[in-house]
Amino acid sequence: MSEQTSAIISKVWGMCDPLRDDGVSYGDYLEQLTYLIFLKMAAEYAKPPYERETGIPGGFTWEDMNTLKGAELEKQYKDTLETLGEQGGILGQIFKGAVNKISNASVLYRIVQMIDKEKWVAMSSDVKGEIYEGLLQKNAEDVKSGAGQYFTPRPLISAMVKCIRPEPMKTIADPCCGSGGFFLSAQEFIAENYALDRDQKAFLKNKTFFGNELVPMTFKQCLMNLYLHNIGDIYEAVPVKLGDSLLVDPGIRVDYVLTNPPFGKKSSFTFTNEEGKQEEEDLVYNRQDFWTTSSNKQLNFVQHINTLLKASGKAAVVVPDNVLFEGGSGEIVRKKLLETTDLHTILRLPTGIFYKQGVKANVIFFDKNPAGPDMQTKEVWIYDFRTNVHFTLKKNPMTEADLEDFIHCYNPENRHDRKETWSEDNPDGRFRRYSIEDIMARDKTNLDIFWVKDKTLADLENLPRPDELAVEIIENLQSALDSFQELQEKLR
Repeated sequence: MSEQTSAIISKVWGMCDPLRDDGVSYGDYLEQLTYLIFLKMAAEYAKPPYERETGIPGGFTWEDMNTLKGAELEKQYKDTLETLGEQGGILGQIFKGAVNKISNASVLYRIVQMIDKEKWVAMSSDVKGEIYEGLLQKNAEDVKSGAGQYFTPRPLISAMVKCIRPEPMKTIADPCCGSGGFFLSAQEFIAENYALDRDQKAFLKNKTFFGNELVPMTFKQCLMNLYLHNIGDIYEAVPVKLGDSLLVDPGIRVDYVLTNPPFGKKSSFTFTNEEGKQEEEDLVYNRQDFWTTSSNKQLNFVQHINTLLKASGKAAVVVPDNVLFEGGSGEIVRKKLLETTDLHTILRLPTGIFYKQGVKANVIFFDKNPAGPDMQTKEVWIYDFRTNVHFTLKKNPMTEADLEDFIHCYNPENRHDRKETWSEDNPDGRFRRYSIEDIMARDKTNLDIFWVKDKTLADLENLPRPDELAVEIIENLQSALDSFQELQEKLR
């Protein structure tokens, strides 16, 4: 991280303690920063050498607010948020429903002055993006806020993008895009690996990305994050839509899907019954393009992603273990994936990399091919990065270097030329090939496959460190609790 970026982040987070004393959470603080930084940038764009028409009405600009103090500042800020929320385009999307959550006028004044001193437009998109990503990560670390469920580890995102290798002038979708991490990583990969001409740069900025986000605040954070990274434009169509992407087939078809659908098995909605009480009911999506009807969110997302892909599209998707072994609808989806796409690679992820504890997940990579009578998947390559591997978010976080061996084994330049690291002589090799005949012979077409011996079971004298053991116990208890809750729902 650059010295300039570190200095600004220190300033921004220096305001956090007084805000938290007033009951303002990380998420609310980030929300207010989103509004204020956007207003300051719009003011900078309105001046030479840019002289852009920002769409912000007179009387509600940054200059109308940045010299005020106390009650005058509070009132002007409140009125500005309400007015901008009524505008069109990306402006209205960012400010829709916005309210001032900083009740202490002196703290609001200090934040406005801190932002006013920086030249945000003059910063490179990398620096602005780094600042905002730093804030998003800090927010995700605040487990109580629940923000972690929207945050995919950046090293994992980078590895998935490096394996997919997106190309210029092609489209990329994320149907549950959170703060936009996959888009930013894909943009960086394309910009660094190709010499883009003017048309390609314009396409990358305005026509490459398509996303959905269900949570309104995360949606706003995503828009701001993309804008700071030079994706989308205040005058152009918004690249991300707010809402449930599973409701309908959007009609678009893309070259790549990179995504991490939200954790939790079921989709549900809350309604008020005849007695006036709140009830929750499983949400089932009856879509003609789906292979099967299910209330399991991940299975629905896998089917939705298959719909989104062009005939030659490629996908990399984070899924929990249940997608690989669950019977019923799960078995139907797995068989259809194997039949109609080339499900060529599975990466078994280690524990301790997500903000929600107890998550056991994988990345499935599949390519869509033109329809034909033959089974599209010929073999499945599995990389076991879970057995005897464990990370923690703070003391031992996963880094990009930890995934280099997987990327090497995946061989993105030519994935049809691979070599197993597993053999009879090397039973602990992490990369192993299974033929489609091997897979189809397994009960329920179970893809939850592992072979590396767990060292903690093989040698009880070589126990893990107490802190690692404690985390593992918590994760197992959480997983067991989830299973009991699911059983309780079925018994009801």
